[in-house]
Amino acid sequence: MKYDFTTIMDRRGKDSIALEEIPYTNVSVKEGFQRIPMWVADMNFATAPTIPEAVIQRMEHPAYGYFDPSDAYYDSIIRWQKERHRVSGLTRECIGYENGVLGGVISALNVFCSRGDKVLLHTPAYIGFTESLKNNGYDMVHSPLYRDEEGVWRMDFADMETKIKEQHIHAAIFCSPHNPCGRVWERRELEQAMELFRKYDVYVISDEIWSDIILQGYRHLPTQMVSEDARMRTVALYAPSKTFNLAGLIGSYHIIYNPWIRDRVKKESSLCHYNSMNVLSMHALIGAYRQEGWEWVKELCQVLTENVAYAYRYIREHFPEISVAKPQGTYMLLLDCTKWCEIHGKTIDDVQRAGVEVGVIWQDGRAFYSPCGIRMNLALPRSLVEEAMRRLKEYVFLP
Repeated sequence: MKYDFTTIMDRRGKDSIALEEIPYTNVSVKEGFQRIPMWVADMNFATAPTIPEAVIQRMEHPAYGYFDPSDAYYDSIIRWQKERHRVSGLTRECIGYENGVLGGVISALNVFCSRGDKVLLHTPAYIGFTESLKNNGYDMVHSPLYRDEEGVWRMDFADMETKIKEQHIHAAIFCSPHNPCGRVWERRELEQAMELFRKYDVYVISDEIWSDIILQGYRHLPTQMVSEDARMRTVALYAPSKTFNLAGLIGSYHIIYNPWIRDRVKKESSLCHYNSMNVLSMHALIGAYRQEGWEWVKELCQVLTENVAYAYRYIREHFPEISVAKPQGTYMLLLDCTKWCEIHGKTIDDVQRAGVEVGVIWQDGRAFYSPCGIRMNLALPRSLVEEAMRRLKEYVFLP
């Protein structure tokens, strides 16, 4: 490979909550165990070289005053979306800056809804959605995903329609690819979902921040590209942060084709007088969306495909009582420990604590509406994935 996905970076003292924090109370890593960060969606790979190059080049000019997004910023997004996702008809007028995807979600909801309105979303659900909706006074209506006979996560369209119709829902949050289940939705699934939303006049907020992290054998289809109606009723949200591990730089963007929606979302986003771009974030995106960034992402997805295949196979072979679906996108794995806990007389807290004590820092799935689940990050060098699995076998999921 051209790029390095094997070196274990020393992130101590380098502003990394993934390494330096533990998302549990009253538990610590035992002496002698190195921490393996597998919780927050933060990759333990060095980012694409063109990103620090672009940032450093801009830093060399010692003035960082007020600015407007450059033509290169918009051109980079339009080119990236066209070449990676076959997006057509995207113009700079359709692109708007957001400090973060969740801020964009709330701005769009504030346009589509009144506080207290019901909003449809699938469960398991990204914790950021649920916390943001609660904090902003929206009433979540959950439509659970289910696993088919092949273990693939699917939408329950009958359940979605019943809830939309009976509870008079007019806004939905859609996650594509899905976090934490890792589904890359097929065209027919997207078409059926968007036809349902059209039928009941439901506006859609589509979080597509994971759209570049697609495992081999799958392809992302932007929600807005499904039909002309989908294009005009959907606010899509993107960022280079998941793809290139840039969360600490802040910076997302929306794509909105409908001018009525676009004008109102931009107004809503501006009301706090804080939703403004960082000049270094802008140059980071430009550096990321170069041809070299494309090549880096291609290699990244190959590495993640291999990591996912290894972890999935290992869990199935060594921990048969743990239920797991093989992701098609993202780098997150969702473990269902229900059967294992029942057989061994343990709670999910016991399991999570046992993992953390031996340095496997993973994430409580209950916050994602997975009652006996654990979310596990596989975006780290293969040697650490293998070591984590060895520790789980030796110390956690004992026979």
